[in-house]
Amino acid sequence: MERSRYDVIDGHNDLPWAMRELCRYDFAVADLAAGVPSIQTDIPRLRAGEVAGQFWSVYVPSTLKGGSAVTATLEQIDFVHQMLERYPADFAPATTADDVDLARSQGRIASLIGIEGGHSIDESLAVLRKMYDLGARYMTLTHNDNVPWADSATDEPVLGGINDFGRDVIREMNRIGMIVDLSHVSADVMRQSIATTRASVMFSHSSARAVCDSPRNVPDDVLAMLASNDGICMVTFVPSFVSNDVRRWYQECRETVVERGGNPKSFSEVDAVAIERAESMPQATISDVCAHIEHVRDVAGIDHVGIGGDFDGSLLMPTGLTDVAGYPRLLDALVERKWSTDDLDKLCRANVLRVLRNVEDVAGHA
Repeated sequence: MERSRYDVIDGHNDLPWAMRELCRYDFAVADLAAGVPSIQTDIPRLRAGEVAGQFWSVYVPSTLKGGSAVTATLEQIDFVHQMLERYPADFAPATTADDVDLARSQGRIASLIGIEGGHSIDESLAVLRKMYDLGARYMTLTHNDNVPWADSATDEPVLGGINDFGRDVIREMNRIGMIVDLSHVSADVMRQSIATTRASVMFSHSSARAVCDSPRNVPDDVLAMLASNDGICMVTFVPSFVSNDVRRWYQECRETVVERGGNPKSFSEVDAVAIERAESMPQATISDVCAHIEHVRDVAGIDHVGIGGDFDGSLLMPTGLTDVAGYPRLLDALVERKWSTDDLDKLCRANVLRVLRNVEDVAGHA
């Protein structure tokens, strides 16, 4: 079966932070239209990758606290707005599912915003609402560290899930129409959040824990809950989340960081060791990613799986998926695995648009 064009809507891309670190957001230094080979995302490769929609992550490190985290998040959001203004022929601002469909009809890439970590709102529902007004349409409840109201998957649990304020955050997100994103949170937070929310949830960039035993991935019992919640797990490509061999190798890198007196949660410190040991790194593959996609499909159902690559959020990516031009190779691999046209359309765009419409509908009836 020859694969058609499916127009991918990806759940998570860290281009804003990559541009901050590369050139302090200076498009004269890194012109996305001309191509920026030192990062994983630019306009020519988005076009080659058949990307029709992207949630741009406005990530800031969870080591930033209080007003510093809020300020940095606002700077990230401002970068996205500046990017859309600079490249209007290629990017269209989008805050609703209808906006995404309109952008597609215009041949532009629908650009949505996702906040990566509850630390970005500094325990303020007012800040949450203002982030929504600026275009944010999902918030990941935690990043790599706990927030005072929710436990992270990669920190020591304190609350055993979420507390009363955490439930208030979820209810307010339901009321205003912001998707609850459960990537990065502990399994207890996943379960308790799904029990609390009135709207569909998403995992913007997580894979299946049964396939790769990383705490960043989703256990089968939670995947099964997505059917009744009508949510979605958008499978990520990060090698240590899709390959057990790579996961173990990265753990050895973290242990080396600890031996040297460093912080094993620091991306830069772990990546520095990873670069030193790159020749020994096992390779994650497109087949590994397909295994996660098919496991999520088999456990949660075909209506509850999507794609959240996490480009520019990981130093290394699987063979064949090294940048945003790689999506067609993934889809070709799924065609070889006998995926139907309808099921590929659900994976690429229809499922996440349904979740977005569900959240909009719940907010409209709040």
